[in-house]
Amino acid sequence: MPRKQIHLAAHFPGVNNTTVWSDPAAGSHIEFSSFVHFARTAERAKFDFLFLAEGLRLREQNGLIYDLDVVGRPDTFAVLAALAAVTDRVGLTGTINSTFNEPYEVARQFATLDHLSAGRAGWNVVTSWDAFTGENFRRGGFLPQDKRYLRAREFLAATRVLFDSWTGDEVVADPASGRFLTDPDAGRFAVRSDQFDIAGRFAVPRSPQGRPVILQAGDSEEGREFAAADADAIFTRHSTLEAGRAFYADVKGRLARYGRAPDDLKILPATTFALGDTDADAHAKAYAVRRHQVSGQTAIKFAEQLWNRDLSDRDPDGPLPVEDPIPGENTISKGRASVRMYRDPMATANEWRALAEAKNLSLRDVVIEVTGRQSFIGTPAAVADAMDKFVQTDASDGFVLVPHITPGGLDEFAEKVVPLLQERGSFRTEYEGTTLREHLGVHP
Repeated sequence: MPRKQIHLAAHFPGVNNTTVWSDPAAGSHIEFSSFVHFARTAERAKFDFLFLAEGLRLREQNGLIYDLDVVGRPDTFAVLAALAAVTDRVGLTGTINSTFNEPYEVARQFATLDHLSAGRAGWNVVTSWDAFTGENFRRGGFLPQDKRYLRAREFLAATRVLFDSWTGDEVVADPASGRFLTDPDAGRFAVRSDQFDIAGRFAVPRSPQGRPVILQAGDSEEGREFAAADADAIFTRHSTLEAGRAFYADVKGRLARYGRAPDDLKILPATTFALGDTDADAHAKAYAVRRHQVSGQTAIKFAEQLWNRDLSDRDPDGPLPVEDPIPGENTISKGRASVRMYRDPMATANEWRALAEAKNLSLRDVVIEVTGRQSFIGTPAAVADAMDKFVQTDASDGFVLVPHITPGGLDEFAEKVVPLLQERGSFRTEYEGTTLREHLGVHP
């Protein structure tokens, strides 16, 4: 029986505390050379795609810029379009918000990127409901939380109308005149829904993929259903085989009611890795990285996001706060996605307390444990074994790697682990297609 093929992607970090800035190898997150190095490494290793996150506003905590984030975030489309010129096969995926953008403009940008890259565009569809981020936009504070997935679904449906408004046989080149002759109805569209009332003619002819690959991130019930209905891949975070298998079975089991087959959606957990000459060396490296990623300052900021109160006078190496979280709107952290993870802050605080008591952990130790992603730690051979087991036993279809150093943090994995996966027959040795859809094996 042939082995399942592992899908690999690489996340260029740029928000939160992922990057270990104290490491001398840490480079710029805005100079184009960093993006080029990262993209070319992913392509040399035959990855499916690279992935850029997005920040629509500089985040704040206690009224100050959250200084553990990157201050400044280049425009996603500009970076991906530039990377299209210096790469040939690796997919180019960006996070674009469905709450504070408009379908026509986003569809035009993705169709353009798909043309420029010869069919390598991917869109990570995200939502946002907080008024703080919205203040940067005309819709500031307008959209209530319970409508953000409604808008996302209608936004995606609207862009599909635009992408599909041109069909493959409506554009005919006329060499004599040097012009394109089009059907009179080519590009015409009309969308009437709860969130949108738009009509006109789409300006960009059908691109190589027809539509960009659609990705979605989120483990919530709404996120799982949204992915099952509309996404080509979903990002997740699971720390054990058992949790991964449960998520995999749940989401794949939802596809049939949307007329989709299990292979139509790829499940890709975000993961970190630490490699060493021995397992002991790798674990020592992983421990050091996590201690740098979650400094005492960082631990206090994460606790403040949950407790919704100023904890700057607390000892990060001491106990968790005895006070309960302040209910209601989070007034400490603004523009932070992690705040929305705590739908029941009291329950989460009690989970943290139970963990601290069971393992005798400090506040910082607890934050290190609860904020950790799935991580593969060991020799290259051990990491290849563990990754392959995840995929072959249906805990995932692959992984989105999140290195702790930019731009060179992917290099060691590409050089030491990828060849071992290729030897097993679990990962490609060459690209078989030219488009991102072909890499992933998903079709609209």
